[in-house]
Amino acid sequence: MLTIRRLSIEDAKLLIDGARSKAVELGIPMCIAVVDESGQLIAFERMNGGKVTSAIIAQDKAFTAAGARKATHEYNEACQPGNLVFGIHTAIGGRLCVVGGGLPVVVKEEVVGGIGLSSGTPQQDMECAQAGIDHLLSKQ
Repeated sequence: MLTIRRLSIEDAKLLIDGARSKAVELGIPMCIAVVDESGQLIAFERMNGGKVTSAIIAQDKAFTAAGARKATHEYNEACQPGNLVFGIHTAIGGRLCVVGGGLPVVVKEEVVGGIGLSSGTPQQDMECAQAGIDHLLSKQ
């Protein structure tokens, strides 16, 4: 039998709150997705002005980060022509995202979920995702 640790809805709200605060500070309306350890959506927020296309991208970033247990920008670095992992972004119906902005949520060395942001640059999305994680961990 397995014991699985996963984010609660309260945890997801903390992640969104932290990410939103950073997005407001940067002046960028974001789409923010939080998934459990298996990549299933727990919570989502599209800030006023968040890009329509970013809603799905944010969810796919969170899905990738949780499922692969690595940041989406790490896939981007590896997913280059000539590398063995090139083309992985086409896997799982195109859901694996290699654009920065998806981070696994790690608590006590265990991936318990993922957070994905989209609407800014990949660097801005990554900053906001990290702010969400930092906010959650500060409340633990």
